Amino acid sequence: MEHIYDVIIIGGGPGGYTAALYTARAGLDVLLVEKLSAGGQMALTSQIDNYPGFEEGVDGFELAEKMQAGAERFGAKTEMAEVYSVELKEKIKKVETSEGTFYGKAVVISTGASPRELGLENEQSLVGRGVNYCAACDGMFFRGKKVAVVGGGNSAAADALLLSRICEKVTVIHRRDTLRATKIYHEPLMQAENVDFAWDSVATELVYEDGFKGVRLKNVKTEEESELPCDGIFISVGRKPVTDLLKGQVELDAAGYIIADESTRTNLPGVFAVGDVRTKVLRQVVTAVADGAMASHYIDEYLAELV
Repeated sequence: MEHIYDVIIIGGGPGGYTAALYTARAGLDVLLVEKLSAGGQMALTSQIDNYPGFEEGVDGFELAEKMQAGAERFGAKTEMAEVYSVELKEKIKKVETSEGTFYGKAVVISTGASPRELGLENEQSLVGRGVNYCAACDGMFFRGKKVAVVGGGNSAAADALLLSRICEKVTVIHRRDTLRATKIYHEPLMQAENVDFAWDSVATELVYEDGFKGVRLKNVKTEEESELPCDGIFISVGRKPVTDLLKGQVELDAAGYIIADESTRTNLPGVFAVGDVRTKVLRQVVTAVADGAMASHYIDEYLAELV
């Protein structure tokens, strides 16, 4: 007979490993499946200053390793494997991976969400060397410097406002002639003395010569090209949840996020969503960790009723 775990967790970010810690500590048989390494997006952040308990900040990769070790201390198992498919509607859930098929009574989805990229030639190679996707995470590295923000929605506007309190100058690059962000952001941005706008413009090239130098722009109406000198760029054109595996099973919203409230319960019994992959207002390490703890409570409740 196949082994049936109490809980299978897909994704080893902070939400996933917190769920693993809490459920394993409660005496459950827990398997966490992670494709690359612990931490998810968090592991790519060299300095996290807004996670409680680390007065000097902490390296994201180091924090991820600590979270993994904490969960495994109580018996959670980690399987490094890519998930190919899932079957979540039955009482016993099935997870097919590159390392075999696993079965569980409950499943936690912790697959996260990735920033949408601009698709520029050297964008990926410059991540952490001028290219950023999270103002709350990395804005402090640009204190007193000049930065650009790409985007015109709520996330870009919020990032620009945050950066305006830290940086010498912020230039918002937007392909239209007005922001798509809700009106509440417009007035404070327009009134900020150190915020400029490059309207009707798109970024076409990142300039890097012995350090990040700026970004080349193209006006979409006049096709005029120019160069904007800056010390860094924050790309805020949305995020893409990793939910392709779940279509047709777990209920998703229009943007592809799993519909789950603060209880982390999805539309399927025994299936929970934690961290950036679920519908929520704030996507940070601390909110993902909270999700993992909350999921463990409702997993206990679900398994008790399952008996």
